[in-house]
Amino acid sequence: MNCLGCELANQLLETNVVFEDDYVTCILDIEPLNEGHTLILTKKHYRDLEEMDESTTRSVMKASIIISKSLKGIYKPDGISIMQNGGIFNDLEHYHMHVFPRYKEDGFGWVEPHNISQNPLDQVKTKIIEELRSICK
Repeated sequence: MNCLGCELANQLLETNVVFEDDYVTCILDIEPLNEGHTLILTKKHYRDLEEMDESTTRSVMKASIIISKSLKGIYKPDGISIMQNGGIFNDLEHYHMHVFPRYKEDGFGWVEPHNISQNPLDQVKTKIIEELRSICK
């Protein structure tokens, strides 16, 4: 399989690596939302979070902490955003997590969807708990 994410994570293509370990490579995003915008890519091909093994998952979280601390130290932002898009929203079709500095007036924002659930929270909670029970058996 030709996978741009795998090629970037395993440095088969030229990129700007800022951190790596045995499981992940962290590179600068070529279209940053703000300076310092970093992508954490898994070296092994995964598309979504739930596919990853435990060691890789731990490494992704450790890298997100290290990158966050670094960005805070350099840029003194108002905050840090960490996000990962799954399914059809994963435009790279390879697991990657975004870590980027945020500023009060940077224009990046959360847009609420138009189709907000009309179910009461207790019904939503019950559905999720039932599904979790079937997954965690």
